[in-house]
Amino acid sequence: MHVLILGATGPSGVLFIREALAHSHAVTIYARSPHKLPEDLAINAHVTVHKGELDEEAALSDAMDGVDAVLSALGPNASFTTSYPTDRPFGRAYSLILRVMKEKNVHRLIALGTPSITDEEDRASLRFALATRLLRYVLNAVYEDVRAIGRTLRTEGTALDIQWTIARVPMLTNATETRWHAGYVGDGKSAFTLSRAAFAAFVIHELEHNEWVGKAPAITDG
Repeated sequence: MHVLILGATGPSGVLFIREALAHSHAVTIYARSPHKLPEDLAINAHVTVHKGELDEEAALSDAMDGVDAVLSALGPNASFTTSYPTDRPFGRAYSLILRVMKEKNVHRLIALGTPSITDEEDRASLRFALATRLLRYVLNAVYEDVRAIGRTLRTEGTALDIQWTIARVPMLTNATETRWHAGYVGDGKSAFTLSRAAFAAFVIHELEHNEWVGKAPAITDG
């Protein structure tokens, strides 16, 4: 398959690229700062690089030429030292991404989310509840933007006939373990961490097997 990766220059996005290439997929990246890519990926013959902002519709549309699916590691970067915009920028960005996908006949999207995006299949979990509440009150603008991502994918994505999956992740780590568990919050099996390597492994597995279309599984270390 030919995949477009958003958020490709971040630590999770780089692993998306490596995992996709390891599975013989062609990769296009769309990034504001493509110079941040590791050199071996930037010069890889199976990687095409497009530069642009998330609100540049024409550039985003060009990047989607010939693409079969979009894999997104986009999301708010929480910080206690800088203010976060209150206009839910990633929620708005996904509206454009979905619209361009529809126009370019790209129907598959696997996107990063967190347990702040709740699901009717979730069950009670004190750890996740406390973490979500802390984010809501300490970094409310970040919390609201994450929630907006979930609403946008579920409502606009469904209306546009996009086959979306929201991979809700807990605290991401740099561990090398690639085993993962996909389920729901409070299912008795979900851990409180997920290695980025396992996150990438799940995303490519889901790309190839479509087991969670229209769903928002909680992905944790397995």
